[in-house]
Amino acid sequence: MEYLSQRFKKFIMKSLLFLLFLAITNLASAKEYRISSAAELTALKLQRGDKVILKDGEWKDQQLVFSANGTQNAPITLTTENPGKTKITGNSNLTIDGSWLVVDGVYFTDGYSLKKDVIVFSAKSENCRLTNSGIYDYNHPDKKLDYKWLSVYGHKNRVDHCWLEGKTHQGTTLVIWLDDQPNYDMIDHNYFGARPDLGVNGGETIRVGNSTWSQHDSYTTVEKNVFEHCDGELEIISNKSGKNILRDNLFFESQGTLTLRHGKGSDVYGNYFIGNGIDHTGGIRIIDENHRVHDNYMQDLRGTSVAAAISIMDGLPNPELTSHWQVKNARVENNIIINCKESFNVGAGKNAQRYLKAENTLFANNIIITKNKAVDWSDDSVVVNFKNNIAWNPSDAKTLPAGFTIKDPGLQKDQYGLYRLPGRKSEAPFWTKEEAGPAWKRAQVKL
Repeated sequence: MEYLSQRFKKFIMKSLLFLLFLAITNLASAKEYRISSAAELTALKLQRGDKVILKDGEWKDQQLVFSANGTQNAPITLTTENPGKTKITGNSNLTIDGSWLVVDGVYFTDGYSLKKDVIVFSAKSENCRLTNSGIYDYNHPDKKLDYKWLSVYGHKNRVDHCWLEGKTHQGTTLVIWLDDQPNYDMIDHNYFGARPDLGVNGGETIRVGNSTWSQHDSYTTVEKNVFEHCDGELEIISNKSGKNILRDNLFFESQGTLTLRHGKGSDVYGNYFIGNGIDHTGGIRIIDENHRVHDNYMQDLRGTSVAAAISIMDGLPNPELTSHWQVKNARVENNIIINCKESFNVGAGKNAQRYLKAENTLFANNIIITKNKAVDWSDDSVVVNFKNNIAWNPSDAKTLPAGFTIKDPGLQKDQYGLYRLPGRKSEAPFWTKEEAGPAWKRAQVKL
């Protein structure tokens, strides 16, 4: 056995040395290209480890196609001479097409697309990354023209530390597109700035999937992003696929909700919703099956019904893919809801066609501080399993169902302006210790 162990150690050491040799070889053979046009980018025959730099100057009406295949140890990079200062303008766009590609520091502004989405990860893209980049006020004069600012096809791609603000025309800001294989994408540490109310459907900030693919699993993670004044429509994040993780995001003074619109089995936790008393600021809306909504923080939200701090909707019988599917097996646990106009709305959206009541809903170990009702019943025929919840000073204290204790939980304000249970250590929220947005334009959020 000792002999085998020694042989195994030698094998591991040789493998590591070989990988190190490959990495050094890749770096040694890598080239750097400084270019002045999209045509020059297209003409390049890029190899693993190469780096392309967009020179300072005018990048107007450029159709950039970044097509190549790097490796995990030697990705291929596209960047700019001065991230945040080198602007891509006019009717420009960018396609990321390949594997192990990194786009770092591109900035679209002072223009608009002619229908094509601004930045697209192609269907063949895999393990690609967009980072330290921005799109600002890149709007067509026709507000009804629908194009996305970021379309992510492919698999295992990442968008991080980017800044997207000022979208005023039709179309979701960022979309994850599905196919018959899970995405495993990551959307993290981005700053989504002001998006005014579009007035119609199609003003989401993030959409993960669409109705057509809504019963497929995506396994996308959306975490540690800041959404500030994202008012485009009711759905700030529109979850339209299964098995996604939506965690540790900040929704600040945004008039809308994180909506589990389609798909099954997503996990929503650790998010902060701060409304500061602004009308229509909401929390989490639950539709479809097997979702977990836990350990979220909601404060001073003024949304009602489908925009309540937490709402579960009634569904449609025999639903089509575009319909509101019946809620089943929702688990709503360990959330803190403070001073919201409606804390928990049951059966939201009920009407003559939409009447299928939620089944097997657990609402447990939540804390509600309110002078309004702790529970609003849009459909009082729904049965909810209430367990071990605390409500303090609600107006419906005498009619609350079993499963609530009326008492002051003694929440205390911590150094970050958030209310915590006494004796529990205050963990710094992510935006106080981690950077959101590109290095050249960090998010500055003050509660």
